[in-house]
Amino acid sequence: MLSNFIVSLEAVLPMFLMLAAGLGVKRFRLLTETELRHLNKMIFVVFFPPMMFTNLYGTDIKDAVDWRLLVFGLISVAVIYGVSTLIVVRIEKDPKSRGAMIQAIYRSNFVIMGIPIAVNMYGHGNLAVTAMMVAVIVPVYNVLAVVTLEVFRGGRLEFCGILKKVLTNPLILGAAAGIFAVLTGLKLPGVLEDAVSDMASVATPLALVILGASIDFRSIRACGRNLVVSVAARLIIVPAAGLTAAALLGFRGIAFVTLIAMFAAPTAVSSFTMAQSMDSDSQLAGNCVVFSTAFACFTMFLWIFLFKNLGMF
Repeated sequence: MLSNFIVSLEAVLPMFLMLAAGLGVKRFRLLTETELRHLNKMIFVVFFPPMMFTNLYGTDIKDAVDWRLLVFGLISVAVIYGVSTLIVVRIEKDPKSRGAMIQAIYRSNFVIMGIPIAVNMYGHGNLAVTAMMVAVIVPVYNVLAVVTLEVFRGGRLEFCGILKKVLTNPLILGAAAGIFAVLTGLKLPGVLEDAVSDMASVATPLALVILGASIDFRSIRACGRNLVVSVAARLIIVPAAGLTAAALLGFRGIAFVTLIAMFAAPTAVSSFTMAQSMDSDSQLAGNCVVFSTAFACFTMFLWIFLFKNLGMF
């Protein structure tokens, strides 16, 4: 029991410390709000693609692709999305708030707070399965987000526009480059390989620090019930249902840890940016990101500790 507790704590403690460092940045006003936004965008565009590439580069395609896991992930996202839409439409009347709530529930921060869990437990060299899962799930998240927010603001869906947003997503570009390298056996020159690896190692720590610096606990009163429902669904109901199903279906090891990263991670940071740009309830979307991130440090620890004790990994 004690060893499982230590393993679970080691999985989330580095992430918590980096978020705490971000809170320190905010407390001492080392960065302005504008600088935080610019840095966040820089991380997304400059550092995340090398991270996705590195997690796949040099692996065997047989080790990277787990078809059973990928199919389960896709079905799970579809079910979570469908159920959350049905429930939100029944309990909330404002279309803009509906879109923000649905996105907050189904769309997890798989990359920024999910991948560190897998890294802390299995190391950088064993993330091919997780990276491939990200490469498949993130485009689905993006497509559903565009469709959802467009529908609930009364707009028209444009296939070409959606496709362009998905294909130009830096995460997808990085993953596509990694998959290309895996399929072709591409070998980078040593100097370039080191540079890409160094950039990849910067991505997660810097993203977590910036995320911590963006947290603002003063805005919780503005959203009330919708915030509580969204955060509880994202951190408790979704992982409870998804991980129980995964355990019953026999997923174990890195596959199960990948699913913890997907199901138990907080609301994706990009959901706020997208809600803001698509005339949704951006205040609710932002609060869902902030408070799900704050509480996820504890809930993710509990999910890891529970399933570690049950022998899932």
